[in-house]
Amino acid sequence: MPVRVILAIVATALLLVLYIEKINQLTTLRLQLPQLEKNLKELEEENKRLKFEIGQFESPLYLMELLKKPEFSHLKFPQANEVEKR
Repeated sequence: MPVRVILAIVATALLLVLYIEKINQLTTLRLQLPQLEKNLKELEEENKRLKFEIGQFESPLYLMELLKKPEFSHLKFPQANEVEKR
């Protein structure tokens, strides 16, 4: 009989240790969550900024300004017969 009691106590202690370890892992993850949310927000803001910059770069007004610069003076508008139709 005392062996069963000792085994029950050891098993209970083992389960308690495993439970506490699991709670500690969960708490660690919860502590990391605010930093990860902050990083995500920063990445989303950077993504918005880059999308805006791409939109500005691809803007027809900006492209027309580039056409006026000397390094792009060799570019010309294609003639209607030079444009491939799909």
